[in-house]
Amino acid sequence: MSSRCTHTDAIEITELPAEVAGCEDCLQAGGVWLHLRICLTCGHVGCCDDSPNKHASAHARTHDEHPIIRSLEPGENWCWCFKDEVGMLIPQVTGQTRIPPSPMLSR
Repeated sequence: MSSRCTHTDAIEITELPAEVAGCEDCLQAGGVWLHLRICLTCGHVGCCDDSPNKHASAHARTHDEHPIIRSLEPGENWCWCFKDEVGMLIPQVTGQTRIPPSPMLSR
C-alpha cells in the first residue's frame, strides 16, 4: 500500500457527465446498486463495493490501466486508486452528475 497515488497519469476524464442512468453493468443485467463510481480513465459508471455486484472494482481489476475511480454521489468528491489503495481528492476533475436514486434504497 502506498501513501500516495502513482497512477494519476491514467486520468482521462476531467469533466464529470451532467447525468448518468445508473450502474452501466447493473442496468444491462437487471441488477441493483447502492452508490455509483466513475472510472477516470474511460468514464465507465459502476457500482460500489457495498452493492451486490461491485462493478466499479471489477472494472478496475479487468482493465488494469483503469485504476482510479471517483464517487458520483451528491456531496462526495473523493477518488480512490485501486492499485495504490489510497484515497485522494483530484481538483482537476470538475462538474456534478445527476444520478438516479439507488434501487437498493427505494425497495
